Amino acid sequence: MAHPAAPAPKAPATPAITPISLKKIAPWAAFFGILMLVLLYFVGAEQGATSLISGADVHEWVHDGRHLLGFPCH
Repeated sequence: MAHPAAPAPKAPATPAITPISLKKIAPWAAFFGILMLVLLYFVGAEQGATSLISGADVHEWVHDGRHLLGFPCH
């Protein structure tokens, strides 16, 4: 007696990749860009000629980061 052939298993469907529009990315890119510029300012320029915060607290918090990124601070 012949057995009917089992159907071949279907390959899983690959999910469609939908592109993200520039309108959705632009606010996040601007936010993170501004955040990175503020962090770069505090690591690289704060406690110098353009100091916004008096005292040496900010300098002490970012001291090692300044050396790591090559900013002079001594």
